[in-house]
Amino acid sequence: MSRVATEWTSLHSQVVEHKAQLALSLRVTVAAVLGFGLAHLLSVPLPLWTVLTAMLLTQATFGSSVEATINYLAGTLGGAVYAGAVAALVPHANDVSLAGVLAIAVSPLALLGAVYPNFSAATFTGALVLLVPGMGHVGPIEFALNRVLEVTIGGLTALAVSLLVFPARAQSFAIEDAARMLDRVAECLPELFEGFVRPRDTAAILRIENSFGQAVAETEAIAAEARHERIGFLAAEPDQGPLLRVLLRLRHDLVMIGRAAADPLPESLQARLGPSLTRVAGTTAYQLRRRGEALIGRRETSAPDATEAAFDDFAEALAVVRREGLTRDLAADAVERFFTLGFGLDQMRQDLRDLDRSVREAARTR
Repeated sequence: MSRVATEWTSLHSQVVEHKAQLALSLRVTVAAVLGFGLAHLLSVPLPLWTVLTAMLLTQATFGSSVEATINYLAGTLGGAVYAGAVAALVPHANDVSLAGVLAIAVSPLALLGAVYPNFSAATFTGALVLLVPGMGHVGPIEFALNRVLEVTIGGLTALAVSLLVFPARAQSFAIEDAARMLDRVAECLPELFEGFVRPRDTAAILRIENSFGQAVAETEAIAAEARHERIGFLAAEPDQGPLLRVLLRLRHDLVMIGRAAADPLPESLQARLGPSLTRVAGTTAYQLRRRGEALIGRRETSAPDATEAAFDDFAEALAVVRREGLTRDLAADAVERFFTLGFGLDQMRQDLRDLDRSVREAARTR
């Protein structure tokens, strides 16, 4: 009995771990079967293209399915119209002339797809419109119309399945990615601030900064998919633009602070600023973790009183250093890093306030 329970627990954990992949597999299967049924119901000449289109456009999230469907339909329509017109207007009675017409049709479509990747399907469709009618003994205009019909049915099938069968929302993934980035920043922040009081490996600081950049890029990519979900009845979802801009600014703040922490502060400044910097790092890290949890839970957060107090203490310590003229005898690079530190923390304080506003906005539109 114990062995059975262990195997069941292991199977359950694997299912949970691969839940997204299993859901996508089911959606693709349903899209293929539904596309096949609709193609026969509507008497589509080649159900194969409807089935392939439905499978191809059923993506990991509803937002990516919307984007892929719009792009594929636009490319198909453009390629079908242009290639159909070329086939109808330019004679091609033999293979040599057909090759010439194929070049006339494909070259501008290939250029269009290279300049505008959203129209990459146009080249493929153009070649089909020119070459397949001769094999199936149908006219190019008729084939072009059928091609658009097949792709339209397949695209609409993919959208319906992506929305209704175990739907995966890019909006939720974007929130989760943003929360993970905040947690990553919180984890690295104390280590970054240690550079003000002890020597740090420059390569380690660069790795931290690069990890922030990678996290922002991943969040921006999934948020781009989420924007396609803001249509019709989904328009109530919050715009991720403000949150993304805050995350990007936080990344810039950390790069600026990392440069200031490339070398330890002079001992005279460490004694005055070290404790307040440690407190800023600790309270900010705590606030970032709580904001990440609030984003995922779509709930309001309390005012960051401890963080604000830590920034106030640092600002007061910084003012004392300036009043006492402790920076007058410092080297030029040390003075530069001192003022970079002050400016960077001022910016971070404001960006943390903006982050709180974004979290509250997400909670209000849950």
